[in-house]
Amino acid sequence: MAGIRLPAEDSDVSQVTRQVAAVDLISDDDRSIAADSWSIKSDYGSTLDDEQRQADASEALSSAVYRAASDYSSSDKEEPDVDTVSSMLGFQSYWDAAYADELTNFREHGHAGEVWFGSNVMENVATWTKNLCLEISQHHSPDTNCLPAGQPEKDLSGWSVLDVGTGNGLLLQELSKQGFSDLTGSDYSEGAIDLARKLADRDGFSNIKFLVDDALDTKLDRKFQLVTDKGTLDAIGLHPDGPIKRIMYWDSISGLVASGGLLVITSCNSTKDELIQEVESFNQRRKSSSQEQENAVDQDAGGRDTTFQYIDHIRSYPTLMFGGSVGSRVATVAFLRN
Repeated sequence: MAGIRLPAEDSDVSQVTRQVAAVDLISDDDRSIAADSWSIKSDYGSTLDDEQRQADASEALSSAVYRAASDYSSSDKEEPDVDTVSSMLGFQSYWDAAYADELTNFREHGHAGEVWFGSNVMENVATWTKNLCLEISQHHSPDTNCLPAGQPEKDLSGWSVLDVGTGNGLLLQELSKQGFSDLTGSDYSEGAIDLARKLADRDGFSNIKFLVDDALDTKLDRKFQLVTDKGTLDAIGLHPDGPIKRIMYWDSISGLVASGGLLVITSCNSTKDELIQEVESFNQRRKSSSQEQENAVDQDAGGRDTTFQYIDHIRSYPTLMFGGSVGSRVATVAFLRN
């Protein structure tokens, strides 16, 4: 799912890494329970109650140290140990072990594995993203003059799409059903890519390309008109150096989104306003960096063309109220790369 490749950094990180290595010593049942406490599955192979899983995942993720406290979080809830939180989803070791299990489950039972945030959210993201891209293509505004314009059914086929931290690749399958055809999924876990390819072949989506790539140290040499992220930024933020890794994320992702293209982020660990604030902070860093480079003439190296602008978010997610404030467990936000 995520896109970080972690070097050995200091003694604290090494200690956490040793904790992660111990994951392999945990029984399959224990690992399954741990994974289920962090993700929301649908009927793609789930054996636990979805409603309970959603409650558990929401409580656990909202308690993570790197997430600003939301307006609807309860302050008197017992929070999980922060070191345990960071050591699980923030490390590649966890994902390699998780996808090894999912590959075994696929071979033995044909299950596709976990669907982060649930199948309803995934389908909602795909449909909403399709409509947003069609609207941009049909208006063909100056800010999106690099994007295709024409018949609606042809508009989507002209969009190049990258799903970072694609995991099992099911979001790309949903986007393919919506009419997108130039589809690529990347993940730093070889097991995830192996599973995604097997599922795509089985389900008749041979047009989707999958490759192993670290989103924070990407080797991709092309830009995409649509980049999607469903939970990858969340996982990056759960690394012990999450704040630094998130800065690296924005620096890297800005090089993957084409000028006039879209970045669509789905998160259960950040609100819409928090994501917008994070983008504004990135824009300010880029602006400051550009001003310091007196001789820089290439705007793409640090000027206006590398910044993101909020344009829309999904408003149809179920909401909950706590303490007079209204919030949602999931946020999907779209940003335009200027």
